[in-house]
Amino acid sequence: MEPNQAVVAAQWRQFVADAMAAPPTAITRREIRAPWQLPGKATAVIGMRRAGKTTFLQQVRADRLAAGTPIGRLPYWNFEDQRLSGIRVDQLPLLLDEHYRLQPELRQEHLVTLCLDEIQVVSGWERFVRRLLDTEKVDVFVSGSSAAMLSREVATSMRGRGWEVVVHPFSFAETLLHAGREVSRTGAAMGARKRSLLERDLRSYLTVGGFPEVQRLDVASRTRVLQDYVDIVILRDVVERHEVSSVTALRWMVRHLLGNAGSSFSVQKFFDALKSQGLRVGKDTVHELLAHLTDCFLVRTVWLDTDSERRRMVNPRKVYPVDPGLIPVFDRSGKANLGHALETAVLIELERRGAEVSYVRTEEGHEVDFLARFPDGTRELIQVAADASAPDTAERELRSLVAAKKQLGAGRARLVTLTEDGFPSSLPRGVSAQAATDWLLEQH
Repeated sequence: MEPNQAVVAAQWRQFVADAMAAPPTAITRREIRAPWQLPGKATAVIGMRRAGKTTFLQQVRADRLAAGTPIGRLPYWNFEDQRLSGIRVDQLPLLLDEHYRLQPELRQEHLVTLCLDEIQVVSGWERFVRRLLDTEKVDVFVSGSSAAMLSREVATSMRGRGWEVVVHPFSFAETLLHAGREVSRTGAAMGARKRSLLERDLRSYLTVGGFPEVQRLDVASRTRVLQDYVDIVILRDVVERHEVSSVTALRWMVRHLLGNAGSSFSVQKFFDALKSQGLRVGKDTVHELLAHLTDCFLVRTVWLDTDSERRRMVNPRKVYPVDPGLIPVFDRSGKANLGHALETAVLIELERRGAEVSYVRTEEGHEVDFLARFPDGTRELIQVAADASAPDTAERELRSLVAAKKQLGAGRARLVTLTEDGFPSSLPRGVSAQAATDWLLEQH
């Protein structure tokens, strides 16, 4: 603290006092499938901007408060608070000392859960967190809306002392909770009225998506907000952070990927397309731009399932937005493509369930959308189709599943359709069909 250090010190003391007493804010509960804390490690809450990372920190505090932890042991420090403007990493211990000065009985005796939001604005914050873990009796949660909070960067900077929890936009179940709707996880048969309501809600989810802020907005406002989200990601998490000069090529890539969910993306073809438009961008730059967009969670990529690294690299990737609500914002076809939106929702749900996901191409050249490998070692082939009731569609989708199941020896093969009306008239042995409403609401 320099010149007005007495004033600054007073501001910091008030900030710490306020943070110590502030109750958790009311939230829609997030269904994050992960243990909340690993001994000796800080939890980095990461994900796309505006997906709900700060809300998740409040959920952690609310859960511990409900379990009997006093509010004074649950401080929440938001480093975008103007009272902390310009704070340096060497000054962070002063905040901690002030917290324990107000509650000296806690130090070294009682566990304190410290939530550090937007901590990335303090350069070198990792050193402070490592020191906390080594010297204090604390659980530490860090979060921020910046590419600086990417998992690989946290893992590197924390030197093995951090692990990550990924927060996606709302799932289908979470949108129902947010709207005050009952969410049934039993899998039991439901009445016709309830199923119709769920099917209506699912269609809305595939259009609106799961970003919390846009849930109750009209179409024009929602479109503007989602466009702003993407623009901020492009500017701050890619252009500024990685000093990207090929901004035109980057924006063209973003429009292409978000407007063509689930399509194959070939670096070579995109490079050729840029070249034909007079954009001189190197092929390595195209690879880098796609990696940046994946790292900041704007898009998710699915690779071909193969044991050959060379085959994996030369084959196109399938690319999806992080949320189905982004598709209509960037799709210029003018058509409501529920199939691609449903495919996107299934992929993101698989990620929520902790699955490692690839796609399969059979020896005959048929494709299955997803091969999911779950943490318990089980595998499942999943084919997604909005409607597979037509004989030619059913034959195509089921042929791929059967061939892939035989080729890989995968334990389960499933066809997910928008509604039960989209089921094929018959299913081959070893293949099941499930309506998307049921699959998305399964308890895991």
